[in-house]
Amino acid sequence: MKIPRRRFLHLAAGAAALPSVSRIASALDYPVRPVHIIVGFPPASGPDIVARLVGQQLSQRLGQQFIVEDRPGAGGSIATQTVVNASADGYTLLMATTANAVNATLYPNLNFNFIHDVAPIATINRTPFVMVVSLAVPARTIPEFVAYAKANPHKINMASAGIGSMTHLCYELFKMMTGLELVHVPYRASYLPDLIGGQVQGAFSTVAQAIEYVRDGRLRALAVTSTTRVDALPDVPSVGEFVPGYEAEGWFGIAAPKAARAEVIGKLNEQINAVVADPKTRAQLVGLGVPPMSMTPAEFGKLIADQTEKWAKVINVAGIKPE
Repeated sequence: MKIPRRRFLHLAAGAAALPSVSRIASALDYPVRPVHIIVGFPPASGPDIVARLVGQQLSQRLGQQFIVEDRPGAGGSIATQTVVNASADGYTLLMATTANAVNATLYPNLNFNFIHDVAPIATINRTPFVMVVSLAVPARTIPEFVAYAKANPHKINMASAGIGSMTHLCYELFKMMTGLELVHVPYRASYLPDLIGGQVQGAFSTVAQAIEYVRDGRLRALAVTSTTRVDALPDVPSVGEFVPGYEAEGWFGIAAPKAARAEVIGKLNEQINAVVADPKTRAQLVGLGVPPMSMTPAEFGKLIADQTEKWAKVINVAGIKPE
């Protein structure tokens, strides 16, 4: 049977469009099986807690399990490598953090380029830090601390969670912008017992880690590192109020392998933003000391690029090398 030329061309065009229609339908049906969120830090860490909180809400909203897998090591790079190498079908996601932006410079021999090898999906929260001191330190404000440190060069020990950690970089940025001569003491385990005991004099801690010790009077909070005050510590000023231009915040967000479909990224962005906007989730995040933050994929991508550039400057000027 002969098919008229016009009819043939119409059928051919329809057939050619079928794969595209099928892909879009598949993306709109997503997810049809469990989704894995890979976290580069241990159980009960900040990224793990937030990933489980958001994953539980996504499971309820999308009708499939969002399973959190912790794969700690190399400052989150092991988890990132896992996701970069995974199929770009949207079923393996990364809990991305500021560590990814830091590691791009700190570890020069990574097997991936974070900016080019992942697809940003959505941010979840900001992670402000708080500068806390031992009660043995007489300073109660940043100006008093600066004056005390200048009068006692190389005598104030500042603890951190390790070389290249955000608690270390907050300190290095503060030191660079104030010109103070402080001593960095990196810890592999928690530094809080030594800080409370006065063996070290200060630290830039996550708000979540330090807040109970501040509230019960075992540590003194001088300032938070965000540009604005933090709801969980409303009476604590920002460092920037005394050191103009100072800002140091972490962030958590969700990313996928680079080739993930735009439809899947869009759907996940919409759903994650809805989770973050939920009053109950917002209250939980604020209670954890990590204020909620929502962005488009493009805005998240710009944040990653800007943060990578910012911390590269600090790492290079301070001459920081990985442990």
